Amino acid sequence: MKFLRVLCVLALAAFVTASAYAETQSVKVSGDLTIRGIYRDAYTLNGAPGEGLLIAAAQPRTAVSEAGQSWFMSAAEIEIDADLTDNVQTVIRLANQRDWNVGDNRNIASNTTLAPNGRGGYLFDNDQFDIGVDLAYVTLKDFIYSPLTLTIGRQDLWFGKGFIIGANQQVYGAGTGNMANNILGGGSISAPEYTAINSFDAIKAVLDYDPWTITSIYSKIFEAAYQRNDDEDLWGTNVGYKFDAYKAEAEGYWFYKHDKSIDRFGPIKSDNNVHTIGLRGSVDPIDVMTVNLEGAFQLGEYLGSRLQAFNRDRVAYALDAGAEWRYWTDKFAWKPKLGVEYILYSGNEPESNPLTDNGDFNGWDPMFRGKFDSAIREFIGRYYATQDYPVRPNMVQSIEDASFTNQHQIVLIGSLQPIESLLLKGNVNFFWLQEDLTTQMTNAVLNPNNRTTPGGYLGTEIDLQATWDYTEDVSFNVLAAWFVPDAGVYLNNNDSASEYVGSVKVSF
Repeated sequence: MKFLRVLCVLALAAFVTASAYAETQSVKVSGDLTIRGIYRDAYTLNGAPGEGLLIAAAQPRTAVSEAGQSWFMSAAEIEIDADLTDNVQTVIRLANQRDWNVGDNRNIASNTTLAPNGRGGYLFDNDQFDIGVDLAYVTLKDFIYSPLTLTIGRQDLWFGKGFIIGANQQVYGAGTGNMANNILGGGSISAPEYTAINSFDAIKAVLDYDPWTITSIYSKIFEAAYQRNDDEDLWGTNVGYKFDAYKAEAEGYWFYKHDKSIDRFGPIKSDNNVHTIGLRGSVDPIDVMTVNLEGAFQLGEYLGSRLQAFNRDRVAYALDAGAEWRYWTDKFAWKPKLGVEYILYSGNEPESNPLTDNGDFNGWDPMFRGKFDSAIREFIGRYYATQDYPVRPNMVQSIEDASFTNQHQIVLIGSLQPIESLLLKGNVNFFWLQEDLTTQMTNAVLNPNNRTTPGGYLGTEIDLQATWDYTEDVSFNVLAAWFVPDAGVYLNNNDSASEYVGSVKVSF
């Protein structure tokens, strides 16, 4: 009888397993591992000890004794793609990213019990081994009727070149002096610009009327824990069209960041809303040349601080224009390419007091930009602060010389391919201010303007990269970058910042 019972249980298990397997047409497991070694120096443009790297997210290196810093970091991801039926697919990607064996500094005056541990009061950060969810979404094709595809869950969002929407790395906590939120995926990393996680919790609907494509999105960016009405949400619609000739494409979009997350103690509304309306297009006028142009305009309300006295309107604009030249690519063995790009973000004029002024605010809001053309300068104000223009407490745009607003940028780009498996790339970036800057005093609320720096040339950055495809699955990369600030804007602290990164990536 016991043997018969075991047979029945095994038969039932086999039946259930077979039924479950039949409902899943295919399952694919993939992933990647990236390991980086990083050395950087003088990111605050001050070479003094302790000034090499400044990030107030969850900075693990709180006791820096030298200007230069070096460490290793890694990012590991594993993805499972399952086709349930012809029209239903799911994707789950888990990730861990961490600095190698970083310790928390617990050696504070009020706690002397940790000093005898042999590491000067440092304890290992166990959170660095946590696993985070990067992607978790379901895709429903031909939903309701054939042209409609619906994607629900945590997913990547990227439109055009990622100029407006591409990466969900918005800085929370800037209004309280923090530079960045703790990057997801297991512990914190000291170079968040290399994060592997850029996804959104979103619902995306795509109507495919070839050659027209209409995409609408809704994303929950921030959910308030204490009040129901102080969330941050993203809405948007993108309409694209692909032409039959010259590889031409065009798209128009509207994205709305509904932001009520700034706490307000006064009578005015806590609205920091941004409507971004824009057009983008690209075309190959000849076979060896691609030209692209994107322009956007912003309207809405601006709330730069919880202490702001008046409601203010937002009026800003941005431009991204570029060209790639491939005339010599097929004529020479090294396949040279050349490119040029111009980027503009409007800036706000210096104000006598940002807390009491009531005119239009003209500074560009970066939205959720995913495209970056330089390794150092374009992350100033996003994750890092310079010594001359430090973090301003209680201000949304916490860094006065932030790279995402009030800036002209010209990029000269070139690449060579000496052999099939080796790619050499380089670019030179030139940065200008559109409006003057103001240096903030220690008490930025009571004394918002200490000194006005005339607008002008900001500095030059040179980035060089080499990528070697060791096999189809393994590649090595070396990056060297230098940002040389101009003394006209950085009067007191204008040391050159540098970064050197070596990495290996394995995909399977």
